[in-house]
Amino acid sequence: MYQPEPIDTSKVNLPQSLEELLELLSYNTHEVWAQQRISDGWIYGAERDDVKKLHPCLIPYEDLAESEKTYDRNTAREVLKVILASGFKIEKV
Repeated sequence: MYQPEPIDTSKVNLPQSLEELLELLSYNTHEVWAQQRISDGWIYGAERDDVKKLHPCLIPYEDLAESEKTYDRNTAREVLKVILASGFKIEKV
């Protein structure tokens, strides 16, 4: 049976300086997801319907419910934390 073993990032705290990048990555995560869904034939629907390929989150990121934005932020946060936990630095140039 598959047992996920993600990199342990529990001791990594993102510095405040990465908040802007976190939000940009969250936005982009949604955009990439939506672009893929649309290219797969999905369209907006008030309720999700996998057979009809309708999804309520096929809207601009800024119009998403906060719970959906949180999902994207958590994904982006973990990416940033893995980068830092792996010894890389993130600097704005």
